[in-house]
Amino acid sequence: MQKENVKPNFEFIALMASLMSIVALAIDALLPAISSIGITINSLDPTENQLLITMIFLGLGVGQLFFGPLSDSFGRKPIVYMGFGLFAVASAICVFAPSLEIMIIGRILQGIGLSAPRTIAISIIRDTYKGDYMARIMSFVTAFFILIPVVAPAIGKWIMDAYGWEAIFYVQLFFALVVAIWFWKRQVETLRPQYKIAFSGKVFVNGLREYLKYKETVAFTFTSGFITGAFLVYLSASQHVFEDQYGLAASFPYIFAGLASSVGLSTFLNGTLVMRFGMRRLALMAQTAFCAIAVTYVIVFYGSPNPNVVVLVLFLFTQFFCLGFLWGNFRSIAMEPIGHIAGIGAAINGFVSTIMAVPIANYIGSFVQETVWPMFVGLALCGLISLGIMLLVRRRRVIATA
Repeated sequence: MQKENVKPNFEFIALMASLMSIVALAIDALLPAISSIGITINSLDPTENQLLITMIFLGLGVGQLFFGPLSDSFGRKPIVYMGFGLFAVASAICVFAPSLEIMIIGRILQGIGLSAPRTIAISIIRDTYKGDYMARIMSFVTAFFILIPVVAPAIGKWIMDAYGWEAIFYVQLFFALVVAIWFWKRQVETLRPQYKIAFSGKVFVNGLREYLKYKETVAFTFTSGFITGAFLVYLSASQHVFEDQYGLAASFPYIFAGLASSVGLSTFLNGTLVMRFGMRRLALMAQTAFCAIAVTYVIVFYGSPNPNVVVLVLFLFTQFFCLGFLWGNFRSIAMEPIGHIAGIGAAINGFVSTIMAVPIANYIGSFVQETVWPMFVGLALCGLISLGIMLLVRRRRVIATA
């Protein structure tokens, strides 16, 4: 049943955030261990080892194309269980991988498995809420979810130092098992019978045709792709930047946590402000600020070495503060008109934005060798393209309602 003015249920928010946060745990807890893993599997090039981060996003994107449509046919809950099972198998591959290539396969499979709970959580939210209220719920879910990136690198480093990097994967599996049992016991099926789509080979084709009818949905799918790609550059290169360029290996988990907290703070504020200002207005203001910050860094530090780490962290903190007003609102705007195909809609949205993000991150990240300046060039370019798309959609929306 869709609700518009019902007080959020804390357990629902926590459960949806937990389904999504396994992705963050699988990514961020591994960051401090990348160098150690590289030594174990005889891969000593830090730019190649970044693939251990970016390739899980490839799996996340591809997996959604399968699990989203399947959830529209068979229900949300069975597909989540299927994803957890694949994640367990993939984690075992990673633990026993003898080479970078095999571990990359494991990470891609991990991403495919985790795409189920991640995508289905969004579908369940869309099944239950809509409009600005859905954006509010998404903001609170994301704010809760952000707690994992805040603490995951520090937890990962502690586990690695105490028990070896393999133990990080075992902890991820334990967390996934706890969440799976919680989901099984407490979450009801939200796919209404009248929205079930008979499974056939045409499910995806028909869903894509329906998806493409909504221009704003398509536009905000692309903006999500550019912004996610820009952030993924930072995520994949952060260990190299702070540990190798700045020599701050011991401080890296705490710096990462501080920057992640900026996203969590703004996401929480978005959940409070979105009902007053609307998701489109907040997203536009945040996108403008995102571009301004990145362009300022590019201009000020052009041709210069890395600034003091405090200056860099301040720039990144304000940059990522904007993200809290973008991700949830972008996804909510895209999903708003397609509640009748929420499963495949979330899948297409996630697939396109993620598949866009991976090559963007890999290409821009290859330039982040001696300084962090190329990363801000990527942030600026992706931000400006997204802003242009938003302004074009806004103009057409104004004309259509005039």
